[in-house]
Amino acid sequence: MISLRKMEQTDLPVFKKWLYTPHVAMWYHDPLDWIKEATAQDGGFCWIHHFIVEHEGQPVGFCQYYACQDSDEPWGGYTALGGSYSIDYMIGEPGFLRKGLGKLIVAELTDRIALHPDAKRIVVQPEPENKASCGLLLSCGFVLDTEKEIYVKRLP
Repeated sequence: MISLRKMEQTDLPVFKKWLYTPHVAMWYHDPLDWIKEATAQDGGFCWIHHFIVEHEGQPVGFCQYYACQDSDEPWGGYTALGGSYSIDYMIGEPGFLRKGLGKLIVAELTDRIALHPDAKRIVVQPEPENKASCGLLLSCGFVLDTEKEIYVKRLP
């Protein structure tokens, strides 16, 4: 129902549009930082795997994953454990919200991360007010580490 393809520079206009769409902008703060990362995905941010989500060939969203050790984020101690990865995801096109695509995106990202030999867990920290994202993660098998307010999914 969905496919992920590597984000290209030609995708930047639609990505920028999504970042300023109200339902995305409320959670994706600092859009210029996101644009900077996507623009430099073949350079300084090559450690992040950027994707465009397509539904029947139409771009409808964005997602990415990365090894936490490659970022400067401690992830409440999960980075130091090794084998930790994180994900980000969004449905950019309003007409595709609440259709189950988020669950498919998280499942696809999980499968891709699981292919990395060092992968032990995925950690995500949506804002607690983002009830849709929090619920999505729980429905995808993540567990909330209440002490650190981080959702964690252990990989087999």
